[in-house]
Amino acid sequence: MSLVRKFATVGSATLGSRALGFVRETLMAAALGAGPMADAFYAAFRFPNLFRRLFAEGAFNAAFVPLFSREIENGGEEGARDFAEEVFGFLFTVLIAITIVMELAMPILVRTIIAPGFDDPQKISLTVRLAIVMFPYLGCMSLASMMAGILNSLQRYFAAAIAPVFLNLILIAVLGFSVGADIASPATARMMAWGVLVAGLVQLSIVTFAARRAGIHIGFRRPRMTPRVKRLLWLALPAAITGGITQINLVIGQMIASAKPGAIAVLQYADRVYQLPLGVVGIAVGVVLLPELSRALKGGYMREAGTIQNRSLEFALFLTLPAAGALLVMAPEIVRVLYERGAFEPQTTRAVASALAIFGLGLPAFVMIKVFTPGFFAREDTRTPMIFAGISVAVNVTLALTLFPRIAESGIATAETAAGWTNAALLATTLVRRGHWAGDRPFMRRIPRLLVATFVMMGVLYLATGYADQWLRPSTTVVVQIPALLGLVALAMAVYFGLAFSIGGADAGMIRRNLGRGRVREAGVD
Repeated sequence: MSLVRKFATVGSATLGSRALGFVRETLMAAALGAGPMADAFYAAFRFPNLFRRLFAEGAFNAAFVPLFSREIENGGEEGARDFAEEVFGFLFTVLIAITIVMELAMPILVRTIIAPGFDDPQKISLTVRLAIVMFPYLGCMSLASMMAGILNSLQRYFAAAIAPVFLNLILIAVLGFSVGADIASPATARMMAWGVLVAGLVQLSIVTFAARRAGIHIGFRRPRMTPRVKRLLWLALPAAITGGITQINLVIGQMIASAKPGAIAVLQYADRVYQLPLGVVGIAVGVVLLPELSRALKGGYMREAGTIQNRSLEFALFLTLPAAGALLVMAPEIVRVLYERGAFEPQTTRAVASALAIFGLGLPAFVMIKVFTPGFFAREDTRTPMIFAGISVAVNVTLALTLFPRIAESGIATAETAAGWTNAALLATTLVRRGHWAGDRPFMRRIPRLLVATFVMMGVLYLATGYADQWLRPSTTVVVQIPALLGLVALAMAVYFGLAFSIGGADAGMIRRNLGRGRVREAGVD
C-alpha cells in the first residue's frame, strides 16, 4: 500500500471524526454557549486529555512503535507479543495508581492547575465533579493507544483511526437528547462527562478486538521492570512531553484564560475548527510516517527514509497551505455558520474568529512538527525534540502572560502559534544539520509554487466572501448560510488545486505514485 493510500486511510477516518466533532460543538454551543457550564466542562475534559496525549499518544507513538517494530524484525510476531505483554502489565498497573491518586487530589488540582482563575464556588465544584467522572478516560485511552501502536506497526491503520469517531457519536447523542428534552445546562454537562467515560471503554474495545483479529492476543503479566520496559520508559518520558506539547501549550493557555469568564470556551471553539485540517493531514501523516520510517531505518534503507520524509512533508503542505489561507480570510464566516445560534452570541463569534485566524497562521507549523518529529523518534532520539518542546513552552508562557491582559483570547492564540513555529524551525534545522533530512529537487521546486497558488486563492476568496456576505449574515437562516459557505469552499478548492497543478506545484504522479518500501528496495540500498 502506498503512503498516500495510508494517509488517506487514516485521514478519511479522522475527517469523519472531526466532522462529527463539528456537529458536537454546534450542539454544545447551542446548549451551553460560552458560559460557565461550558467553561467547567472544557476545563475538566482538558485535564484527562492532556494526560492522554502525554502518556498515551505521545509516549507510545514515539517510543513503543519503533521498539515494537524492532521486535517484529528480530523475533517475529511471537517476540513482539511477549514485549507487548510486558508493557501491558506494567502500563495497566501504573494507570490504576495514577487514576486513584488523581481522583483523590482532584479538588486541589482544579484550584491550582486546571482552572486557577475560577472564583465561583459552584463553578469550581462542578468542574471537580466532572473531572472525577472523566479522568478514568485516561486509562482507557492509554491502553487503546498501545493497541493502536501495535496495529500501526502491523500496517493496519483503519481501526485505530476510526475508534475516536465513537466519542463524538456518543456525545452527539447525549447533547441531542439534552437539547430535545430541554435539560438544564448543569445536568447536560454531567451527562456529557459520563458519555466521555463510556466512549473511552468503547474505543478500547474496538482496538483490542482489531488487534486480536490481527493475531496479537495480549495477556496480562505481573508488572516487572524488565530491560525492554526500562528502554521503553527511557524513550517514553521525553517523548511524552514532546508528543503532548500542543496539549501542554493549550493547558497553559487555559490556565491563563481562566481569569476571564468565557475565554476557555472561546479558545475551545476555535481549536475545534483548526483541528480539522490538522487532524486530517498532520495527525494522519504523523501516524503513518513513524512506523514507515522506523521500518526503513531498521532495515538500513536510508534512501527510502529520505524519500518518505520528503514526500510526506510535500503532501502535508500541499493540503495544509490552502487550509491555513482559508482560515485567515474567512474565519468570521466559518464561525458564524458553525456556531452562532442559541446561546452563542455575535460578540462570541468575533472573539472565536479572531483566535481562529491566528491559529490559521500556525497551522503549517503544527503540521510540520508532526512530520519532522518522527525523524527523531524513528532513530530512538526522544531527548532532542523534548528540549525543543521545552523551548516552545517557554515562548508560549512568556507571550501568553504578556499578551493576554492586552488582547485576551487572541493573545493566547498568538502565543501558541509563535511557539509552534519556534518548535518547527528547531526540528527542521537540526535534522538538516545532522544530515537526516534534505529537501530534494521535487520538494524544492513544488513548495514555492504551492505558496503562489495559496496567495492567489486567498485573494479570490477575499473578493468572493465580500460578495457572498448577503447570504452569510446572522439574520440569514442556516439553510441559506451552509450552501453559501460550501460554495466559497468549493471555489477556493477549484482555484487552488487548478492553479497548483497548472504551474507545477503538484502533479498527478505526486498523488498516485506508490511510495511504499518495495519499489525503493528494488532500486538498491544506500
